[in-house]
Amino acid sequence: MNERFWQAHYDYNVPTTIRYPRIALPELLQIPANTLPDKQAINYEGAAITFQAYRRTILRMANALAAMGVEKGDRVGIQLPNCPQFLIAYYAALSLGAVVVNLNPAYALEELTKIASDTGLCTLFTLDETAPRIRDLCSRVPIPHVILTGRYEFAKRKAAVSTNSARLDWHLFASLLEGGDDERRPRIEVDTEDPAVIQFTGGTTGIPKGAVLTHANILAAVMQTSPRMFPIMQFIPPERRTALIIIPLYHVYGNLIANWSLFNAVTLILVPRFDPDEVIDLLLEVEEVTYFPAVPTMLTALINHPRIGEIDLGRKIHVVNSGAAPCPVELLERLRDMGVFITEAWGMTETASMGAFNPILGKKKPGSIGVPAPDNDIRIVDTVDGTTEVPRGQPGELLIKGPSVMKGYWNNPEETARQLVDGWLHTGDIVVQDEDGFLFIVDRKKDMIIAGGFNIYPREVDEVLYSHPKVKDAVTVGIPDAYRGETVQAFIVPKEGQTISAEEIIAFCKEKMAPYKVPRQIEFRDALPQSTAGKILRRVLRDEALNKHGQD
Repeated sequence: MNERFWQAHYDYNVPTTIRYPRIALPELLQIPANTLPDKQAINYEGAAITFQAYRRTILRMANALAAMGVEKGDRVGIQLPNCPQFLIAYYAALSLGAVVVNLNPAYALEELTKIASDTGLCTLFTLDETAPRIRDLCSRVPIPHVILTGRYEFAKRKAAVSTNSARLDWHLFASLLEGGDDERRPRIEVDTEDPAVIQFTGGTTGIPKGAVLTHANILAAVMQTSPRMFPIMQFIPPERRTALIIIPLYHVYGNLIANWSLFNAVTLILVPRFDPDEVIDLLLEVEEVTYFPAVPTMLTALINHPRIGEIDLGRKIHVVNSGAAPCPVELLERLRDMGVFITEAWGMTETASMGAFNPILGKKKPGSIGVPAPDNDIRIVDTVDGTTEVPRGQPGELLIKGPSVMKGYWNNPEETARQLVDGWLHTGDIVVQDEDGFLFIVDRKKDMIIAGGFNIYPREVDEVLYSHPKVKDAVTVGIPDAYRGETVQAFIVPKEGQTISAEEIIAFCKEKMAPYKVPRQIEFRDALPQSTAGKILRRVLRDEALNKHGQD
């Protein structure tokens, strides 16, 4: 096992090892509810909930669920966008020892059917607008309890919940809260090693895998990520701390931030969807944002927006973290020019969203995801045999072991055994580690392009494309080539008002990289497909290109 030599580059306050509290996640609620009871816990669409009211509401919902028959170990699905009801349902279920199944509201009926069947959902929280789909789901898979709420039920502009498509035996979220006044903590013993969340991996085809994350896994991620913020947070009193949450709460990244916010008494400013104009309006309205967790596509859209000049970002936003996908170096530099502390971190669904991070005040290396978090160990192995460690400086698959690594995949022992070997998680990320221990993601193992016997890592080509002054978004994929085996195709979104030719892009790339890496085909788009978390879906574009190639 490698020694943790990279810890020499931790910020001065980051511990090399952590003593993790052995508590269940809902117990974090006691911290801000006791110390800052009147501070806003959630700010949503012009309405606010204080930490004390938040805790009481969660306990009322927990006891209502218990009265309904929800027990420890039951699976409770939450299929909601960013709204207070999501968080109330989340902590209420966890307070009973139930296991939360985070569900993307965009899941189609077939996806929902497979997941509901595999996890054995006993309860489902969902929006009134998705009720017709859930009726169809319940005709396929029995779900004893369905709880409806409305998108604006907790907003300033309250709207009635539509029950037109609801079944008579379904429940209303508001009625459950109004019908109960029991605010006692449930007398259920929840161990830190108990499952807390079944978090489905991002998948663009087929049914994603459900990573089982324990209370200990998620709490470890919270404890690993919190100290890295201290060099900035120490100057921001708890009364002022806020976080702008556009990342979906049902995503593992959003899940981490929700729990982190309790531990650090942070107000969550919940945004249900990403619209650059609306975000700029919101930033003009709020006094400051301590923390803005984002993804590169989100940051790119904001930075290139015509109205961005209306905001002094260096005064308005204190720390930006870019995650979920590699951030182009050019974008990082532009934000730093504006006076924003921006840092990159890396994590996966299977690591509760925490694996490695960059120091805030320490050494910066352009394009690096940083160094392993406290208590994490890594190995970098040959991409073919999966076991032989490669020399430092050479690309290989990243394996990680640590306290936030999942328990396994739900109801999938074969895949668990394949991905998790003796506690080592095979990440599928190809990385290079330099002499200081900093990690650089070269690409995903399955995205690597082999052209004429050469390995081409799409991310390297993406970085060059992003450095072109007229390029807003870019992604490259491998497509079949009769002579080279594969060749490189680039999909590009020009900046607003800019016109670029394929010849211009190819000539630019030839100046920046070896000839075999230069894209041979260029396709311009108005936008690139993205996941709900804002991650560009390389695989969707690759499938499109392959289908088109097959028809030619």
